[in-house]
Amino acid sequence: MTPTEVMAALKRKGSAQVRKIWRRHGAKEPMFGVKFADLYALRKRIGSDGALAEALWKTGNADARNLALLVAEPATAPLARWGRELDWSSHAGLLADLAAKTSHAAKLQKAWSASTGDLLASAGWATLCARLKLKSPLADAEGRAAVKAIEKGIPTAPNRTRHAMNMALCAVGIGMPALRKAALAAAARIGRVEVDHGETGCKTPDAAAYIAKAAQRERTSR
Repeated sequence: MTPTEVMAALKRKGSAQVRKIWRRHGAKEPMFGVKFADLYALRKRIGSDGALAEALWKTGNADARNLALLVAEPATAPLARWGRELDWSSHAGLLADLAAKTSHAAKLQKAWSASTGDLLASAGWATLCARLKLKSPLADAEGRAAVKAIEKGIPTAPNRTRHAMNMALCAVGIGMPALRKAALAAAARIGRVEVDHGETGCKTPDAAAYIAKAAQRERTSR
């Protein structure tokens, strides 16, 4: 599909109701308001297409950028530049999923999580989550360093970063059993993490309870 054909397809799939929802989640104009189910269907038709992904990203359209991150080729996508151009938390999460599939995921994670920009820093911590979800090799030393950095930085981190750090702590506690006690201890010292999710139903879980519940499910499934 050409960029023009894809933009026309996105426009047809857009709706006022979804635009309203995306606005509540922080999306900016321009956008059509396309559900992720429709984006995934388009991704299935398109496959991977780096040139198309770049063209869609350059439109600045929120839905087109979501799709760009779904059809991009991880090894060749301009991830660093896209990171600098982030303007919505949805894009940050999808960028993290893409970064986690690359050979330089750890490097991107480190650079992004150190950013003073809220969305880019959140993408950095989300990259850690995505790496663990993909079961990518993660040394215990890296996990321990992440737990320490989260405990130290989360009290003063900006809003979206705070949520991403909390989820990264959960990911380490669940995905790295050797560090579960350390993650639980850090979560107990941190306490409840407050995040403003605006007029949405999103919530930031209590990390200690989240890790413990996942560990219990793991034990009972054996």
